[in-house]
Amino acid sequence: MKLYKFSFALLLGLGTMMSSCESKLDLTNPNQQTTGSFGLTTDELEEAVIAAYNHLRMEGSYARVGYNIDVCRGDEVWNASQVWYMPFDDLNEPITDEIGMWSWREWYYTINVCNYILSRCGEDDAQLSTQMQHIKGQALFIRGLAYYNLAMYYQNPPLITDYSQYSSLDGLYCANGTKEDPNAQFDLVLDQVEADLTNAMTLLPSRDAGNEWSKGRATCGSAAGYYARVLMQRHKYDDALTVLKDIITKKYGSYKLMENYGDNFREGSAYENNDESLFEVQFLDYGTQGTDDEWTPVNTSPNATQGHAIESNFGPGDCGGWADLSASPWLYNLFKAERTTSGSLDPRLYWTIGTYEPEWDGFEYGNVAYTQPMTADAFIVTNNGYGGLPIAKWTNLRTGLYDKVVTGLKCGINLRMMRYSDVLLRAAECENEVNGPTQQAIDWINEVRNRAGLADLNLADFNSKDKLFEQIANVERPKEFGCEFGRGWDLIRWGFFYSADRLLQLKEHGSFNFWTQTGTYDYTPKDPVDYMSCSKSSYDSWIAGHEFLPIYQNTLNDNPNLVGNSANYSTTNADYFSEKGWTIHPVVDLE
Repeated sequence: MKLYKFSFALLLGLGTMMSSCESKLDLTNPNQQTTGSFGLTTDELEEAVIAAYNHLRMEGSYARVGYNIDVCRGDEVWNASQVWYMPFDDLNEPITDEIGMWSWREWYYTINVCNYILSRCGEDDAQLSTQMQHIKGQALFIRGLAYYNLAMYYQNPPLITDYSQYSSLDGLYCANGTKEDPNAQFDLVLDQVEADLTNAMTLLPSRDAGNEWSKGRATCGSAAGYYARVLMQRHKYDDALTVLKDIITKKYGSYKLMENYGDNFREGSAYENNDESLFEVQFLDYGTQGTDDEWTPVNTSPNATQGHAIESNFGPGDCGGWADLSASPWLYNLFKAERTTSGSLDPRLYWTIGTYEPEWDGFEYGNVAYTQPMTADAFIVTNNGYGGLPIAKWTNLRTGLYDKVVTGLKCGINLRMMRYSDVLLRAAECENEVNGPTQQAIDWINEVRNRAGLADLNLADFNSKDKLFEQIANVERPKEFGCEFGRGWDLIRWGFFYSADRLLQLKEHGSFNFWTQTGTYDYTPKDPVDYMSCSKSSYDSWIAGHEFLPIYQNTLNDNPNLVGNSANYSTTNADYFSEKGWTIHPVVDLE
């Protein structure tokens, strides 16, 4: 489903109630829609649902900045331009950087639309028609998704669930906990996320219902997948395992791995919303879009391009991209370290990193960057002054469709936010945490490895829970999801910032050398790149508490009831982690 209609995005997104003056000179247009008169029919509420989906495609949600902030916080990607995303990559974002509030802005727009829809649905689900149950379920899912993003970015966002409250100044100025205990609000918000998603699981159909439920709308499978993610974020591994098993046994719809890994990163109806996708954000394919990039918080223009700018950030400069972000040498070397059973490179490397490899001459579209042939002595400039490895995901670098990046909100590849491979690897992680190491965990991992042509892992090689965790966290997940959204959040839930050996490991993973243009440009990684000898690691500058983004100072100034979070005050979250009884797996040598 490509969601084109969003006529009420502005009306609902701004969160203000309209009222007329009492002056006799003021005349009320009887045809003017307001939040008081709109939403009285299911058709109108369906339009509001589409407006909510539209907010997922904004600058601060998933169209560019909101997505890329988390990508560069992980150890698989670094900020190659050293300009746009540098403070996020270095995990020292200042409280005065306005870009840091764009996600806050977008997700609260989204929440307000959802709260409005929910205010029209009532409390008794049994009294709702099937259509109204589906409307309510989608609003709950999107609100849960929004608050999940807010909590994982800002730690203690205000919790607003009542539309009438948000439509008043009192709602806009609600509190978000205390400076002394920001995690109390964190837990409160995640409690709400769990409640929203579990409710959505009961109200939504599965993708097996067909039609729009298999073409982009949130389903019970989408809600179940995100519910499992939130449970894992809170180390509720036993509960998460139950949900993930239910997804695997098709309780929430039929999912399977696509035979070709690359089909998850192409545009077009043959590939998007495929059998592997639990949830993806919909964008218009290039060439079917409008003409206006509409770089605004609320995209209401009928001429809006309705694409994303992830490609613009990832695409090499030689191909017309902005080249803000590059893949880390660690990730590249990880791919190169293991061959398939036939002796070839892991095919996931082809779709993740845009390097020249002799083997790619006969693979998929061959050694190309867009339609530009790559040769052994060719180079690709990834940025304006520093070295890096081009990221292929969410770009057309490997699709053969276009000759260059068309910068702006013009890439039409749907962002697959949750794939079935994630369900399998999360199930393996939970199984290991609860019972591990076990053959069942190994089997789920091998299902993902087999798709890539890699040899099976053997349980006998993993004599401890710690060792199997190391394999999942730092081998299997990076190769399957390299340069995708979510790695930054994984590092937080694993507690890697609160352990000396894990923090050193992050510094190793985030190590890179600056490469300058001196006649020729070497885009291949210096092998090996290690922390002790490299020019820089993106984790060198990490400040305690800045695994979260600070709440923007102007937002705090405007709201006297708001307090900052751990990033605002540079306070550690290690105590919270340990007080929960959570443990951090020690670094294990997999050799």
